[in-house]
Amino acid sequence: MGILAWILIGLLAGIIAKMLMPGKDPGGIIITTLIGIAGGLLGGWLGKVIFDVDSIDGFFELSTWIAAIVGSMILLAVYRLFARRR
Repeated sequence: MGILAWILIGLLAGIIAKMLMPGKDPGGIIITTLIGIAGGLLGGWLGKVIFDVDSIDGFFELSTWIAAIVGSMILLAVYRLFARRR
């Protein structure tokens, strides 16, 4: 997948992760995009390591989106944990 596809998946996965995890977030759309992009990478890596599957298959594959959303939720939870401590 190209860089634009990763940015789009990251943006959408970050927004979906925010909708699934209610509460106040200190970040805006840029933080959401960055968390989403990193979450997609994290989710793909975790899918490979834990389940030994290639979870980043293509833009329209369900496994790609699930991995990106779960990874985004993990990073959003970590971000909230550290942002509250400040």
